[in-house]
Amino acid sequence: MDQLIATLKKIEKQNYRAYQQIKGSYDFTDFNLFIDYVQADPYASASRLRAIRPWSLTGLDWLKQQSPAYQIAARDYIARKFAEFAKQEAHIDIALSGQTVLDSTSVLFTEEGIELRFRAHLPAEGRSALGKKAINILTFHLPKFIRRATIERELDKEALIAHCQVIEDQHALREQLDAHNLVAFIGDGSVLPRLAGNSDLPMKEAVTFMAPDSLAVTLNTPNYGEVRGMGIPKGITLIVGGGFHGKSTLLTAIERSIYDHIPGDGRERIVSNQASMKIRAEDGRCVHNLNLSNYINHLPMGKDTADFSTQDASGSTSQAAWLQESIESGVQSLLIDEDTSATNFMIRDERMQALVSKGDEPITPLVDRIGQLRDELDISTIIVMGGSGDYLDVANTVIQMHDYQAVDVTEKAQQVIAQHPTQRENESESALATFRPRSLNRAALQSILTEGKFRVSAKGTDSLRFGKEFADLSALEQLESASEVNAIGWLWFQLAQLPGWSKNPAKEIEQMLGDNWYCTMPNQGDLAKPRVLDVMAALNRMRKSQFKASH
Repeated sequence: MDQLIATLKKIEKQNYRAYQQIKGSYDFTDFNLFIDYVQADPYASASRLRAIRPWSLTGLDWLKQQSPAYQIAARDYIARKFAEFAKQEAHIDIALSGQTVLDSTSVLFTEEGIELRFRAHLPAEGRSALGKKAINILTFHLPKFIRRATIERELDKEALIAHCQVIEDQHALREQLDAHNLVAFIGDGSVLPRLAGNSDLPMKEAVTFMAPDSLAVTLNTPNYGEVRGMGIPKGITLIVGGGFHGKSTLLTAIERSIYDHIPGDGRERIVSNQASMKIRAEDGRCVHNLNLSNYINHLPMGKDTADFSTQDASGSTSQAAWLQESIESGVQSLLIDEDTSATNFMIRDERMQALVSKGDEPITPLVDRIGQLRDELDISTIIVMGGSGDYLDVANTVIQMHDYQAVDVTEKAQQVIAQHPTQRENESESALATFRPRSLNRAALQSILTEGKFRVSAKGTDSLRFGKEFADLSALEQLESASEVNAIGWLWFQLAQLPGWSKNPAKEIEQMLGDNWYCTMPNQGDLAKPRVLDVMAALNRMRKSQFKASH
């Protein structure tokens, strides 16, 4: 520490670049501080620091004996407490994940101890270094934050345990889905509505959820005990109902519950299959060498859909592409909202079939393939549907939302089918074909990186800079944090270091995302473990990605 103080005194009022001299490691007696990256100027990305405190000094070594889910929650709790303590010093910042708990690198449990990873905005006056102010920040305030966040007596142990148990219980609920043949579970008493469109906080005084008896399931948790709630079975589920009654709110709760939620969020008893992907229409996106023949065929001028590429996909093509890409990446359930879908991809009713013959329509609508996806590929689908009754013919479960409460209307739907039989023709002219994954040119990724000076950075959850290119991720509604996007970029970075073509990039990424996934990443605190589905979805949106069909 004395060396750090001496260096900072020496560079007082020197050019800002003099801060580069403090890069290195420092012994603070009860913890070690590592300054890994120092910003080049006051307006550059903040400097990156780490602190490691030995277990023996924390009183928290009992956490090492807990389950992996419990430990992830404990790391999250410590990060939140560090952020709370550091509020008094605006120059210190740690990556957090809002209402969810992610497997993040902001706090790690290692053999050496508890490791905190955070950022510091080194102070300046114009472009001059304020070394004395930096001494106050780095050697007076910062050590207090580190010590308070990593010692049991400074933490609210009851709150820590409650935080970890809530997350551990969600993990246990999710693990029981397959055994009960479910894709999602919504516990009684859950709060589905959010405070506002731009807020993920729970709505105050909202109607709490209660499962209809016919869909009620009771699951067990290690800490809370038995939890009753609505189980959504595998297969095809329709969510119907009038406007403003909570259809999309229910779907949103399901799509967000691939993640665990913090205590008090209202969604602590909602879990869904982590291999669930919400797909939508996405005008203008790119598609790379994808076989769309299950959904689109005999295009004008003989354009081939078995090896289809475009830099400007239409709504229906983009949604079909997302579906096929998700299958390639290992999706187990699809989440679809009619409001954000391409109508002609979803349905062609009997009158339109009569007007425009099948020979003149290249699109095979989802309604005619969705049963095959279920029966042949074991892929479930949950659809918010308000405008087409034709999906009733293929649905296994129909849930009506009324005043934000779920009503099982599956039997009533069967009566409606009997009373009002459909007159439309099924337009799936062939069996559902399966295809081998496309290969990915890893050398092309390396080229993009090299030309862009190896930059990898997230712009929120909407954009990923990779080398000189930017991938538009704004349609990926299930991305929770910029930390996930950063990790996606660094996974691509690892792919780019390998030669030639990857024959199965999704499998390769899955192997990279093992238990110690962060060990092959940079020593940064703003990384969070993403899903293979999201890594691949992002890669499919990189306009200069190079795929080739596997025949």
